[in-house]
Amino acid sequence: MSPKLALAPAQPSLGEVLDFMRLIWALHHGLQSKSKRMKGAIGVTGPQRLVIRIVTRFPGIPAGQIAQLLHVHPSTLTGVLKRLEKQGLIHRRPDPKDGRRAFLGITEKGKRVDMAAVGTVEATVARLLARTSKSKLEAARAVLSDLAFDLSKEQ
Repeated sequence: MSPKLALAPAQPSLGEVLDFMRLIWALHHGLQSKSKRMKGAIGVTGPQRLVIRIVTRFPGIPAGQIAQLLHVHPSTLTGVLKRLEKQGLIHRRPDPKDGRRAFLGITEKGKRVDMAAVGTVEATVARLLARTSKSKLEAARAVLSDLAFDLSKEQ
């Protein structure tokens, strides 16, 4: 356990489930805080940058496929895409066969955001992964994947 998030001696254990949930909330809070700082530093939030990174790697990707990759409902992604388009970071090309679909591309301005690395959630994760053993990483992935799956099926 990270010494920064380890239970201090004055804090009693809440039990296995609640202690684990506290770590999840700490992670969520950390992601939100870093995302807000990213907005100030590079002009986009963590989720917006993730979308930019995906669109850069898969030019012409439909919005629905991004929603699937990110495990979010398409309506959740709509606001992110609108903000990125308004900022001139991505562009949409309507599907001539289906007006509800659009293919996404990156703009030159978006490419510059894609290249930014300092101060991003991604940079923090990369540093952590570089110092984490493969076995710990695989175990963490398994637990987080199982939790995400269980949470999504209970909707």
